Amino acid sequence: MSSTTLDPAEIAKFGALAAEWWNPKGPFGALHRLNPVRLQFIRDTVTRHFGTKGIRPLTGLSVLDLGCGGGLVSAPLARMGGRVTGVDAAPEAIGAARAYAEAAALDIDFQNTSAEALVKSGAQFDIVTALEIVEHVADVNAFLEAAEALVKPGGLLILSTINRTAKARALAIVGAERILQWAPEGAHEYDKLVKPEEIRAGASGIRWDEPVGITYQPLGAGWALSSDVDVNYMMAGAKP
Repeated sequence: MSSTTLDPAEIAKFGALAAEWWNPKGPFGALHRLNPVRLQFIRDTVTRHFGTKGIRPLTGLSVLDLGCGGGLVSAPLARMGGRVTGVDAAPEAIGAARAYAEAAALDIDFQNTSAEALVKSGAQFDIVTALEIVEHVADVNAFLEAAEALVKPGGLLILSTINRTAKARALAIVGAERILQWAPEGAHEYDKLVKPEEIRAGASGIRWDEPVGITYQPLGAGWALSSDVDVNYMMAGAKP
C-alpha cells in the first residue's frame, strides 16, 4: 500500500454522530432513505453475476462492507444471507453497529480497522461494498487499490459516491446539506468528490460496468436508479 486511507478529521466528524446512526430522522436520515435503492442495486448485481436467486441471494458468499458506519448496509446484507464483515475507522461507529447487530440477532463481524490493514492480513471476499465512503478517505487511489486487493478473483466490487460536478455541488452540498438539512452541514467537501473515471483509474484491475445514477424523484416517489450520474451514482465491477 502506497499511503494511508485514514482521514482523522473525517473519522472524528462521523464518530461524534455515532449515537444517531439508526435514527431515520437524524443526521443519517438521507442514508436511510437511500438504502432501499442501494440494496436493490447490490441485489441485482449479485444475482446477475453469481447466478443466485431467492430472498437470500448472498447465501454462501463472503461480504466486506468497507466504511460500514453503524451498519446500515451490513445488516440487510446479512439478512440476504451474506457472511458479512463490517469495517470502519471510527470506534464509536463500530460500537453502534455491534449494538444494533446484537439486538437484531445478526451474526456480523464488525471490526475497527482500515482497508489497508485488511490487505496486509491477506483477507479477501466474494463481494466488497464501499458505499458513501470513497469521498471521505485521505487518499482515494490508496483506498481503491486496497478495495481491489480485497476482492477475490471472480468477485465483485460495488461502490456508491457523489460525482464532482457543478450539479452535485448545487444539489448534494448546497441543497441537501445547507437548505434541506438532509445531511449535517460540512458532511461533504466538493474537492473530495470523485468522478467515475477516477474510480476506474484507481481500481484499474476491475472490469467496471457503466455507472448508474441515483436521482430523487419528486412528489414523494423517493430515490430511484436512473441514467443521470451527475450527482449520486453507483458502480460495480468484477475482478477477473
